[in-house]
Amino acid sequence: MKKVLIIGANSYIGKGFYQYILTKYKDDIIVYKTSASDDSWKNENLINYDVVLMLSGIVHKKEKKSLEYIYDEVNHKLVVEIAKAAQESGVKQFIFMSTAAVYGSNAEHITKYTIPNPTTYYGKSKLAAEKDIMKLKSDKFLVAVVRAPMVYGEGCKGNYPRLVKLAGMVPVFPDIHNKRSMIHINGLNKYLAMLIQNEKSGIFHPQDKDYVDTCNLVVNIRKSIGKNTWVTGAFNPVIFFLSRFIKSFHKMFSDYYYDKSLE
Repeated sequence: MKKVLIIGANSYIGKGFYQYILTKYKDDIIVYKTSASDDSWKNENLINYDVVLMLSGIVHKKEKKSLEYIYDEVNHKLVVEIAKAAQESGVKQFIFMSTAAVYGSNAEHITKYTIPNPTTYYGKSKLAAEKDIMKLKSDKFLVAVVRAPMVYGEGCKGNYPRLVKLAGMVPVFPDIHNKRSMIHINGLNKYLAMLIQNEKSGIFHPQDKDYVDTCNLVVNIRKSIGKNTWVTGAFNPVIFFLSRFIKSFHKMFSDYYYDKSLE
């Protein structure tokens, strides 16, 4: 049985993965969890674990210049510190939860040729961590970087619940169709379990089988709560214009998806 230490015990993905393993893989994987924010991870003897799953980090905060230092300390330097400690303790595999944000807000169709170009402190700090922990990779210390797209599911935080809230408020929505990569929490949990069982190393891009269309998603969310939606193209020229200057508009209506050829 694989012994896995989850660092990020209180994170949405951490709590979800812990319960998922207890339900689906209790005969194959033993999971333990700890926190990085209060240095609890330092009380763990890493020599006892086969895998460290690094989920702790700063996310879903309004970015300010004053927070740049904190992003680097937590999402970059702390990750490297823990990865080095895991390597020195003989841990066989280190899995780091990164993000699609390493590609930047201007990326649309992301392929194996797309060069990461983060535009946020969050994305920059995650990419910096990726680069440093990849230097530690060897036959004896496997490093798996998971560039997850938007994660959704019951109780999730971030952009998805904001979109759900918006959908409940707007009876009219622009007739603009796009492609977005997303992944349900259970799909991500299954993917992480696969990485552990198969002892994978490298950079990975999990996503749902089907792309999400924002317009169709809003219509379906409203339908699920018994509300109809009027979809119109009347606002499209204004939306396209504003998307050039307003990040939230660009984020909502543009393409942002992983090519199906990506692992």
